[in-house]
Amino acid sequence: MKKLKYLIYAVLMAWMGLVLLCYTPLSAQEQTWKVGLAKRMITPKTSMWMAGYATRNKPSSGKMHDLWAKAMVMEDANGKQLVLISTDLLGIPREIAKNVCAKLENAFGLSREAIVLNSSHTHSAPVLAGALHDIYEIDEVEQGKIQAYSAWLVNELVGLVKEALHHKKSAKVAVGSGLARFQVNRRNNKESEITTLSALNGPSDYAVPIIKVMDGHRNLMALLVSYACHATVLDGYEWSGDYVGFAQLELENRYDGCQAMFFQGAGADQNPLPRKSLARARQYGKVLAAAVEQVVEDNEFQPLEPQLKMAFREIQLPLAKIADKVYFEQLIAKNEAPAYTKKWAKRMMGRMQKGEQLERSYPYPIQCVQLGNQLVFALGGELVVQYALDLKKVYGKQTIVFGYSNDVMAYIPSDKILEEGGYEGDTSQMVYGLPAKWQKGIEKHIITACTELYRTIQK
Repeated sequence: MKKLKYLIYAVLMAWMGLVLLCYTPLSAQEQTWKVGLAKRMITPKTSMWMAGYATRNKPSSGKMHDLWAKAMVMEDANGKQLVLISTDLLGIPREIAKNVCAKLENAFGLSREAIVLNSSHTHSAPVLAGALHDIYEIDEVEQGKIQAYSAWLVNELVGLVKEALHHKKSAKVAVGSGLARFQVNRRNNKESEITTLSALNGPSDYAVPIIKVMDGHRNLMALLVSYACHATVLDGYEWSGDYVGFAQLELENRYDGCQAMFFQGAGADQNPLPRKSLARARQYGKVLAAAVEQVVEDNEFQPLEPQLKMAFREIQLPLAKIADKVYFEQLIAKNEAPAYTKKWAKRMMGRMQKGEQLERSYPYPIQCVQLGNQLVFALGGELVVQYALDLKKVYGKQTIVFGYSNDVMAYIPSDKILEEGGYEGDTSQMVYGLPAKWQKGIEKHIITACTELYRTIQK
């Protein structure tokens, strides 16, 4: 009889333990992320001027495949939210980014630090308002198209985030890294000799960071992929995401129901070589997709706890001494100078003659995000690879570094490149309309600001 009482007591205790387990809140480790996804086609509905190459002399004609904007909303266990937006665009200028972020804050209460805007840097996307002032000979009709498309784009990006916010569901998030080697440091290797080289020179970063999102049934919801390489395989007049677009299509075809998103890395001095053919663009897209597939199939991922830390700051990045009137006049008179440099010089002279004060610095955006234990830096401009290598030395090789984020205002060269000169260090600011090149020392300014932001989110 006593044994029966003990048995009944043990059963009751086990049952009560089970009931308590069912009603006990999940610990931080057991809790999951909430993730919402959305995508919208942003291919222009009419022919218009394309961004990226100064040699183009007419608007677009047709499309190779559609351009897309995609959003991922991530909510951690404490209800904190992060919005990641990828776009098949050359680069989102400051005013468009500010407009999008202001609308998102007003509509959904999203703070600036909670929004990452990235562009793939495809050179087969439309010109946007407020960018590339002096490259193209654009008439009033074409300028009107650019303004109209840019205004439409802002509303599409806001609507995209709204859609993602309304479709959040429980998810597991993990991070991994693959490898792809078609990027080539274009400053240290001649494109014309690339097929005969037995070794490549200069710094590069072959990592393919991957963030994987899976739902409660272990279905693949999304793959966020990054790589540091210009999207410049194609230079024609058809809309396309270049190799990046083909990579995303490949992954979405391979994994049914999965949203593939690409975030450009620190690839300003890295080109896909050889290039200039549709077959090459498809090839590099498949190579990048295969790097992702390897990590997915071998399940080489580390889970990320549902915890978000974020910080955003603009720093005044100093410009070098502005040239005098004589320099601008000599550049205008120089027969062999490219047309866009002369147009830039005339515009700068015109501003000076009106009594305008030319900018001596630029508000440069820096963002630091931590997903669980995964650190991400999102930096503005056409960021050269040295910045990613510098940050990885400090914070570990697993650190993810995005360039082309939140504002693409110019190339961001290292101090070494500033000393060496060339396009990235000396003249690329003319393309973007800045009155001077960057002042030596910007590399330290940026890395220091990244360190300060990192310390901010660790408090």
